[in-house]
Amino acid sequence: MANNFQLRDRLIERSGTLKTPEVSFEFFPPSTEAIERSLWNSVSRLETLSPKFMSVTYGADGSTRERTHSVIKKLQETTSTPVMPHLTCVNAPRDEIDQIAREYAEMGVTKIMALRGDPTTGAGEVYQPHPQGYDYAVDLVKGLKSIADFEIGVAAYPEVHPEAPSPHFDLQNLKAKFDAGADFAITQFFFDTDAFLSFRDRCLLAGIDKPLIPGILPVTNFATLTRFAKACGTHLPSWLKKAFEGLDESPETRQLIAANIAIEQVLSLQAEGVNQFHFYSLNRAELCFAVCHALGLRPRLTTAVENA
Repeated sequence: MANNFQLRDRLIERSGTLKTPEVSFEFFPPSTEAIERSLWNSVSRLETLSPKFMSVTYGADGSTRERTHSVIKKLQETTSTPVMPHLTCVNAPRDEIDQIAREYAEMGVTKIMALRGDPTTGAGEVYQPHPQGYDYAVDLVKGLKSIADFEIGVAAYPEVHPEAPSPHFDLQNLKAKFDAGADFAITQFFFDTDAFLSFRDRCLLAGIDKPLIPGILPVTNFATLTRFAKACGTHLPSWLKKAFEGLDESPETRQLIAANIAIEQVLSLQAEGVNQFHFYSLNRAELCFAVCHALGLRPRLTTAVENA
């Protein structure tokens, strides 16, 4: 950890300044009491870091959708941080999605993450649009913009979406989402900094000048990470695999290494002019909080109004 503080100091010396990064956090709706406790404990702790927003993922089945709505409602009522629900095209007619968006607008939600979504029938299945629904994310963006003046985020893939026929196709699809009204993109998690920087360059050449926010996933379990990476097309470098070798029964050591890797990743991106980051929290605060602390973020002081 000390080396990361030294690296931050060297970057400040070289550039003259290094801004405290702007951060946001992603959570998922709980399916058990234990996960629910972890969720709200994490929200309570991470909100003290004054994130730009907190997002909540959205499942395709009805029960997960209801849990997402419940979490969004509670966040709106109990926190001062802007909330960004995810919405997908999967398994729902357009009228139903539009109604959900209107309900969010009535709650005071101003941001939405617009996604195509994954097939609900299992891994390896091909996505099929709902016959009465929005076909793809670009269509969902257009629909949401017609309902309210939402600030809309979309997904981006520095290492190419696994279903895209080519990198060019994937990039043009991202551009189409921006042309349809999207305001910013959050990337899939990655560990190859050069891949993100190359992607950013290609976006600029394609005429994309909207914010690209790197998605950062602090590693809690390498086996789980491997499964996630396979599903979304993220490359896991050999050095990353080696870093977690032999640590299956050593959770404390894994956390130390995971924090160190995430800190170095953010610092490397900051050195290239990136200063906003979206953390995939997996409903756990410890790693994200430690990484943000090392990057210079500090909990805000509780005010007299909050204590009243």
